[in-house]
Parts: sequence; structure tokens; C-alpha cells
Amino acid sequence: MRLSRRYRFAASHRLNTDALTAEENAALYGKCNNPFGHGHDYVVDVTVEGPVDASGQVVDRQALDWLVREHVLARLDHRNLNCDVPELRGQVATTENLASTVAAMLTVRWDLPARLARVRISETTRNTFELETELETK
Repeated sequence: MRLSRRYRFAASHRLNTDALTAEENAALYGKCNNPFGHGHDYVVDVTVEGPVDASGQVVDRQALDWLVREHVLARLDHRNLNCDVPELRGQVATTENLASTVAAMLTVRWDLPARLARVRISETTRNTFELETELETK
């Protein structure tokens, strides 16, 4: 059985890499390379999977919500992803890298009986990124 819960947060970022010149960054990332950054209202879906327990659920939804709120949303909401999130320092703050970071934030603290199966982040109505995870059930 799978369960997906949806969460929202707002954050800013700038797509830029020191490995490229200013001109190459501008050509690669376009308006997302704005020196002042830009923001998104992100939508994050966290999917868990496992057997249905005696309570009739795959996971305690309140426990999952607490985990995501405390270890992901509290660290990302209304933050500059380039400057305020240590896990993204040294990386380009793409949503691909953000999805990996969110999965890592959850994995380090995961203590739920269901397996973390997927992290899905929608950056815009046109851009959605999914990461299938390999975290095993405890």
C-alpha cells in the first residue's frame, strides 16, 4: 500500500555554478540565473509504502506530518536555498538537487515503520521532479 502526503513551502534560489562563466550560466539557466534570485511556491509529495497495520493505516499520518514539518519544512520554508540550507551549499540549487536533499533530510531521521518510497517536488505548473528512494522499512 502507498500513501502520499502533500506539503507546501516557499523559498528562493539562484541557478548558478562556479564551473561556468557568467555568460555560460546566463545561457544555461536563463532567467533563473538572476543575480538576485527568484522564488517558488513548492509542492512536495512524500510517498510511503508498506503493509496496512492493525489500525488500518500504512503509517500514522500525524507522525509523518511531524517528521516532514520538523526536518524539512522548518528548514526550507521562506529560506534562500543557496545560502540558508547547508546541504545545498556547493551544489546548484536545482529542484533535482532539492529533491535529493529533502530525501536525505527525511532518511537521516526516518523512524516510521513504512518505507519512504518517493519524494516528488513541483516547482511550477510545468516542472515536477520525482525521486524514488531506497530507504528500507525499519
